[in-house]
Amino acid sequence: MRKKWIIPLLILLLTLCLSGCSSKNNDMKDGFYTAEMSEYSHGWKEYLCIMVKNNTIVYAEFNAKNPSGYIKAWDNAYMRNMYTINGTYPNEYTRYYVAQLIDTQNPDNVDAISGASHSAGNFVKLSKAVIAQAKKGDSATIVVE
Repeated sequence: MRKKWIIPLLILLLTLCLSGCSSKNNDMKDGFYTAEMSEYSHGWKEYLCIMVKNNTIVYAEFNAKNPSGYIKAWDNAYMRNMYTINGTYPNEYTRYYVAQLIDTQNPDNVDAISGASHSAGNFVKLSKAVIAQAKKGDSATIVVE
């Protein structure tokens, strides 16, 4: 009677071990991870920093900086001008994109805001890059083309 249970038990243990090993390879490591675009666009270089805790993105900051390090979201004149032309501004769309990433944990599920679609494309690229870094546990800033 004991022999009947040995093989199914071994199969169950082997299955659990294999599934546990494969999921660990895809887990993000706790820490902060940063990616930035390789080039400035209209005087701004976009970047994304995420914080991972327990395989989950719990915090993210998406913004852009000029060559002196000034943050785009702080530039009130730029924001007023962009809002007038595009109907959105950096403080709005950066928070929107970050909220979607934190909610879905998937860059492919981020919807673009009209007037900030170029930044949406960069956000998705940056998100994929920082998630790849988090899976490796590599906290070096990665530059994205």
